[in-house]
Amino acid sequence: MRSFVHILPLVAAVVAAPSVPAQTSNYPTKPIRIIVPFTPGSATDLLARMYGTKFIDAWGQQVVIDNRSGAGSTIGTAIVAGATPDGHTLLLNSSAFAGSASIYPKLPYDPHKDFIPISLIAANPLLLVVAPSLGVKSVKDLVAMAKSQPGKLTFASSGIGSGTHYGGELFAQTAKISVVHVPYKGTPETITDTVSGRIHYAVPPILAALPLVREGRLIALGVTSPERSALLPDVPTVAAAGVPGYKYEGWFGILAPAKTPVHVVEKIGREVTRIAAMKDIKDRIAAMGGRSWPSTPAEFEHLIRSEIETRGKVFRKAGVKPVS
Repeated sequence: MRSFVHILPLVAAVVAAPSVPAQTSNYPTKPIRIIVPFTPGSATDLLARMYGTKFIDAWGQQVVIDNRSGAGSTIGTAIVAGATPDGHTLLLNSSAFAGSASIYPKLPYDPHKDFIPISLIAANPLLLVVAPSLGVKSVKDLVAMAKSQPGKLTFASSGIGSGTHYGGELFAQTAKISVVHVPYKGTPETITDTVSGRIHYAVPPILAALPLVREGRLIALGVTSPERSALLPDVPTVAAAGVPGYKYEGWFGILAPAKTPVHVVEKIGREVTRIAAMKDIKDRIAAMGGRSWPSTPAEFEHLIRSEIETRGKVFRKAGVKPVS
């Protein structure tokens, strides 16, 4: 699904690009397409629209958000891998980029050779949630229920290899419970089925679950970060609430196709760093429960490599298999 960033997530419209003086690098020279490998309304999608609007302001070029969800983010990611390496097609992905690489033995791209990591942009903890109808009031209650019914409880994620999948598998292993993973195409769908009771629990990004928690349609059992969230100060961390040693924060970053010119990568990186320091961006990311987190390409690449290894160990222990 394609849409333009200055409009709400599900609405498409043309953004008029004002004329600007030529940049020294002559980039961008045409509309920029940001591929988001998740559904509209996901945290990744919201961040893309946030940054896309700032790119328009800085460069005067139209920015299109193109949602291509499915297969643990690999469908949209593959599109970017095969795109012309001129900086006009970018990938804004979550930590699913590392998760998918740790699961799928035959990806339609090489996560190391086919991309240039430009910069991280944000980190965001997840929120362990259940529907009130489940009758669970705490992390300890959920763990006890799962242990009393091995292999019966289900948890939802936004796709195989996604950050929510990894967070869920890590929770199960740390808590020593046997549960069933149910993958969806995006976070909104996981929340819908958790609220309805079709799924026993989920670990979505805080922003996605917060409105329903405040409405009483979901119960927040714990945040996955090492410290409590300012958005939900009365909700304990999962570790403090009954699963010692558990912690997880998802991340989001921007990548370009391999062979994108160095000066283009540097220009985008400088702009990302500038945007990440803006008060309104910091405030909006904080309102999502996260934190602004820009990086150098080298730092981002190092994180990707280490995360692929770490997540691979957790997914292999869980017996995760890619969907063909």
